[in-house]
Amino acid sequence: MELPGTLASMLSGADGLTRQKAARLVVDLAETAEAEGFIEVNHSHVSGVSVITGGHGLRRFLADLAGEGTVAIPTTLNSAGCDKRRMEEMDIDYPDFLEQQFEIIMAYESLGVESSLSCTPYDRGVEDEAGFASWAESNAVAFSNSWTDLVTNRESGLSALATALTGYAPKWGLHLEENRIPNIVVDVECELSTLSDWSILGDWIGKQVRPGWNVPYGPMPFIRGLPSYISFASKKALTAAAANYGCPMLWAEGHTVTPLLSGNEESLIFTGEDLSSRYEDLAPKGQVDLIVIGCPQASLEEIRITASAVRSRCEMGMRIPDNRLWVFTSGHNFDLAEADGSIAILEEAGAVILRDTCPEVTPYNRKKYNHLMTNSLKAEHYLTSGLNKMPTSVGSIEDCVSHAFNPSLSEGEVTPLTPKAQPQHASSKTYQSGDCKINGGGLNSQEDWVVEGRAMVSDVAITYLGYVNRDTGVIEEKGHPLDGRAIEDTVLIYPKGSGSTVAPYVLMGLIYTGKGPKAIVNRDVCSLTLPACSLLNLPYSHGFAEDPCLAVNDGDLVRLSNSSGSVTLEVLERVGE
Repeated sequence: MELPGTLASMLSGADGLTRQKAARLVVDLAETAEAEGFIEVNHSHVSGVSVITGGHGLRRFLADLAGEGTVAIPTTLNSAGCDKRRMEEMDIDYPDFLEQQFEIIMAYESLGVESSLSCTPYDRGVEDEAGFASWAESNAVAFSNSWTDLVTNRESGLSALATALTGYAPKWGLHLEENRIPNIVVDVECELSTLSDWSILGDWIGKQVRPGWNVPYGPMPFIRGLPSYISFASKKALTAAAANYGCPMLWAEGHTVTPLLSGNEESLIFTGEDLSSRYEDLAPKGQVDLIVIGCPQASLEEIRITASAVRSRCEMGMRIPDNRLWVFTSGHNFDLAEADGSIAILEEAGAVILRDTCPEVTPYNRKKYNHLMTNSLKAEHYLTSGLNKMPTSVGSIEDCVSHAFNPSLSEGEVTPLTPKAQPQHASSKTYQSGDCKINGGGLNSQEDWVVEGRAMVSDVAITYLGYVNRDTGVIEEKGHPLDGRAIEDTVLIYPKGSGSTVAPYVLMGLIYTGKGPKAIVNRDVCSLTLPACSLLNLPYSHGFAEDPCLAVNDGDLVRLSNSSGSVTLEVLERVGE
């Protein structure tokens, strides 16, 4: 593959070690994806900022990266884990949290990254922008591809940073028009009246995806039956929740370009019963300790809706007890809401307004908060996962404000978190016997290697930030085929990573501490797994002629051999034989 001259210079080390590492990752991604070359990128947005998302893997990597080189293009930074101005109100029970948070932010700033600390880079006037971006925040990827002319693949925090440092990204995936096509058609047969309705719809679509569906770039639905007007905040709620399950873009009849349908799309119908049953499942069933609004960070529209609901109660002499309502927003929107008086209304009522952070990356003090309520299915998805593992209820903003003012609406014991097995975790694997020897590809940046070990195999994607314990490497996701198993010292075989774009930092942390696998095999091109393997030289392979997730049994003894970028996967001993 021919490299642009500037990128080739970086790869040779002429621009220093930092850019050389970044260029190596960009080239590895391009070769793995069989990209059609490289594109120059206009803007990058990097995820992996909060101490509880990136963890020690992020901090060590940034320390290793420090030295020569700064970003080559405008680059913004995702949400941090706290608002340094409101540490007393947040009461974070995490040793040295603020110091570690500043360490991370300062490391990014030393690379020339703008510490915007926002998970909504599209909410700063980019709606009319066009060109290519490299964004590593799942909700931002889905929003920009769906509602703007700014095109981005679903990058990991590492791949977005590599593009930021080089200015280049592989030309593949959603950069190519032929890949920007729907794979699901969704007919909506009910009215959507609140922002939480839109959020439930987006999350519901992702929950329907099954392992056997052909969604190589994630679920990409064409949605019909939506109302004639969709507000900015409604668009944001829909795409943010759809991104929970890897959706990088969607189409809405009458609101976006109408895509051509092949007739091979999966078909879904969303009814009023689906909507009401989700609300019933998500309604508070015990004491609620804290209400959080703004995931992704609240837009001006969401702040005003919340302020309006608060004001109507304040005019009746009511006040929010114990600062039970936290509203998260960006510094940009805080200034706008402060100027129109919304912030004053909220703060006078007893709400806490937090900048630079968001609900899912905040470490809550579990001595005080053990059950949250929110209007966002994105928040619910991550708060109940490995980040915080907290019971989380969902309602409209109006419902959330009611619970903030009146704790008696949800009295009783704190409802314990009882994760349910999800349908998308269903496995299609069957036992295989006989010989197995298949060929695939490796990373050209890696020297030849041979790895032998027991295979840990799943045909269901792995979400490192959520499913995998960042300290032990044990998969903790009820219903997942590998639930309760440690990835340490295994040959880990799975289709691809899913979920948060911060996943590579969790994997890197496990590799650093010796809790990671011996090698990783992916069926699909995986920008959430490959970067960690490339940068830390963990044996990695992909692109096999036969699906390795089905050809190899969980527990088989296997040998992986890499020779000049060509990898052979051989089963030495079948489990049980």
